[in-house]
Amino acid sequence: MSMDDDVLTTLKILIIGESGVGKSSLLLRFTDDTFDPELAATIGVDFKVKTISVDGNKAKLAIWDTAGQERFRTLTPSYYRGAQGVILVYDVTRRDTFAKLDNWLNELETYCTRNDLVKMLVGNKIDKENHELDRNEGLKFARKHSMLFIEASAKTRDGVQCAFEELVEKIIQTPGLWESETQSRGVQLSDQDGQARGGCGGYCSVL
Repeated sequence: MSMDDDVLTTLKILIIGESGVGKSSLLLRFTDDTFDPELAATIGVDFKVKTISVDGNKAKLAIWDTAGQERFRTLTPSYYRGAQGVILVYDVTRRDTFAKLDNWLNELETYCTRNDLVKMLVGNKIDKENHELDRNEGLKFARKHSMLFIEASAKTRDGVQCAFEELVEKIIQTPGLWESETQSRGVQLSDQDGQARGGCGGYCSVL
């Protein structure tokens, strides 16, 4: 049996946000559990694949990083096409990165092919001093736009795993998002909802 035989679905996840907010660092922390403070700006589309298990269901994630092209405002419609989940990242120490979130949401509206796409707002770099944004501002913005929300630090690992797990869990709970993608009609969702939730309870505000 190959690894993929018991995978419920493959999901396309995007990570977007201003340059320097830590998108690639979040991705690398999640997929490889590494952190490089000297990480250069990403060039070219970078995506990584990771299989995770949420509520007993395995999902294979293809996670796309913007590749630094946000600096040139040249993300293409094909980048967004078919995405089931999006992680919007801002830096809690830079208010300008938070202010630009509206632009990113507009771009999502314009190019995304699905309206039930799941969005997760991540306030990154909470390990740093001098926050310009407190948790409540992030929470309020997330609620206003029907997004999940978490604060995280790619550096200390804080909240990173949770961000991806909560996002995937919510996608799996929205069958219209992925069932059409799944060829095998015999797929059974594992029903473990009754069990106690993992260690994310303290972080996420699920809508």
